[in-house]
Amino acid sequence: MTSRPDAPGRGPADLRRAGAGPVEVRRIRPDDAARMRALRLEMLADAPLAFLETLADAAARPHADYAARIAHVSTGAGTAQFVADPGGRLVGHAGGTVTPDEPGLTVVYAVYVTPSWRGTGLLGDLVEAVAAWSRAYGRPELMLEVVVGNDRAYRAYQRLGFVDTGVRVPHPTVPALTELQMRRPA
Repeated sequence: MTSRPDAPGRGPADLRRAGAGPVEVRRIRPDDAARMRALRLEMLADAPLAFLETLADAAARPHADYAARIAHVSTGAGTAQFVADPGGRLVGHAGGTVTPDEPGLTVVYAVYVTPSWRGTGLLGDLVEAVAAWSRAYGRPELMLEVVVGNDRAYRAYQRLGFVDTGVRVPHPTVPALTELQMRRPA
């Protein structure tokens, strides 16, 4: 593990998929903007209910907007994004942000692993990168929300130590859906 709060994680992970080389899980950098935009569009196409914008809205956003967002989350303590980078196309993402209501909490958001990389341990590495960043800034707890009925994601987060708190909240963009909150130590 690295000790710099802006670059926590395992560095080159020993994750292999069909002969692929190692994957680096790291904090996003400004020069990742184009590759992150491609991954974001993939995320929205693959799991439209899991994220807070539509594929059409994301596709219409100018590249300059992506670049500004990536530059903003590439440093600092308030929000961060981490990516899985095997060289070439990015294959995973997880973000973390603070919440004013609970200063010791990091909210984990926009977690995604490309389908062909699922089951490789990459999800755990991405969440651990957010957790290490959270701990480095004095936030000892993680929280995330999962759409009720998304049993695959629910089980995956349970395997990573997240526990269902019993709290249910309305989905932020689809009123007919409900999300459940899960927490774990960072």
